[in-house]
Amino acid sequence: MGRGKSVWAAAGLMALGLGLARSASAAAMPQVKAPPAAGSPFFSAGAFDLKSLGYVEEEFLISGTATSYKLTAEPTADGAWAAKPAETAPYATRVVVIRPADPKAFKGTVAVEWLNVTGGLDAGPDWTYSHRQMLRAGMAYVGVSAQKVGVEGGASLGGGGMPLKKANPARYGTLAHPGDNFSFDIFSQAGEAVKSGAVLGPLKAKHVLATGESQSAVFMTTYIDAVDPIAKVYDGFYVHSRFGGAPPPETASMRAGPNTPGLRGVKYRPNLRVPVMTLISETDLIGSGLSGYWAAQQPDNDKLRIWEMPGTSHVDNYMFFVGGHDDGHASAAELAPYWKPNDALFGAKMAKPINSGPQHHYVAEAALAALDRWVADGKAPPKAARLELNPPDKEGVPPALALDGSGNARGGIRTPWVDAPTAKLSGFGNSGGPYGFLVGSTQPFDAATLAKLYPGGKTDYLKKFDASLSGAVKAGFILPADQAEIRELAAAGWPGA
Repeated sequence: MGRGKSVWAAAGLMALGLGLARSASAAAMPQVKAPPAAGSPFFSAGAFDLKSLGYVEEEFLISGTATSYKLTAEPTADGAWAAKPAETAPYATRVVVIRPADPKAFKGTVAVEWLNVTGGLDAGPDWTYSHRQMLRAGMAYVGVSAQKVGVEGGASLGGGGMPLKKANPARYGTLAHPGDNFSFDIFSQAGEAVKSGAVLGPLKAKHVLATGESQSAVFMTTYIDAVDPIAKVYDGFYVHSRFGGAPPPETASMRAGPNTPGLRGVKYRPNLRVPVMTLISETDLIGSGLSGYWAAQQPDNDKLRIWEMPGTSHVDNYMFFVGGHDDGHASAAELAPYWKPNDALFGAKMAKPINSGPQHHYVAEAALAALDRWVADGKAPPKAARLELNPPDKEGVPPALALDGSGNARGGIRTPWVDAPTAKLSGFGNSGGPYGFLVGSTQPFDAATLAKLYPGGKTDYLKKFDASLSGAVKAGFILPADQAEIRELAAAGWPGA
């Protein structure tokens, strides 16, 4: 029997054998098979060798009949949405699986990412920001091609893009996506394939977490408010860098993204089923021309944590330049050149250097780890102060961040890059190319400013940096496993080092 047929048969038997053992979800179990052509997945996991890290990368095609949803009433800002099934359509898409090669190294958690299609192709920003924590924690990762643009193509911020069927027709030519209003059920069915074990080889998942960043996080908000009460597939949600709105499931499309017709902001539903961890940058909070998360803010509760990060942008140097080289073994000195401010991106010249603050990456790792622990043992993550805002001058205008004497934002999760700064780090103030409004900016301090802040030079700086770093680790917003590396990075990154 060929590999594709054997995988399909094994998946079918597993679905039958585990049908009663799976949670009482409403999502269907899809058919699972191997791609028809040899080769590697069209997915950028990084420039490092996963095999040497004890991981394997695989890919499966999943297919079946997807259901769309529609709200039973007009969408409301409180997120207390009720939805019902609408239409059905056949679909076929793919999932990328990165898992421990040794079953003994698997700790039981799978992060399932709704792949981002803003650039016109499938990308895994949550993998990029947090893969190191996934690898060292023995997690598995699954990336889901949930949206039509990533499969078939279509309008995108990045222009023409590179959908799967264009990237490799032999491998992906049989895929078919009926539209983004079916994406929610496709994502649910992918979760079912993970829970059944059909795409995990010898592994069996204990906890399955849904993740999504940026435009995917906006769709994840819709999923939480409208679909999760019906589907009941995932054990927790990591919503990373969402904006204020969320489209009703029946009007969902890539271009609908962050804005909700008639609503500036949509909160999470008041009666969440499972834990939800939300991570917000400065760009997300204010909006940068989109509907800002400030209009959707709500208090933490027993199933919700919201962490807001000063000095961060929606995407940054780590996302574009560092993450692809960061396998967890490179020294801080080796990575330091990638961290240096950069004003060029995809051939476009930015007006200012892109945000080069490392805190987004390190806090994202801590957020994912906190959600994993929360789901596994019920220990809720720490609550965080929110970013301080100055009220707007007039109605309908977003508020402004309250800034300290160095020009960095007040409040939020305190890290050494804003408490012991060597630059003004912002989620705003840039332009150039299609992504300029999302990349934030870095304005390094001049020698006089550094001398005023740190009269003792590098020694004085590292003393203040260490004090802030220790506080962030103790508070639970940076992982102890990252502390030594961060300190080394600070020493290597001191101006003139």
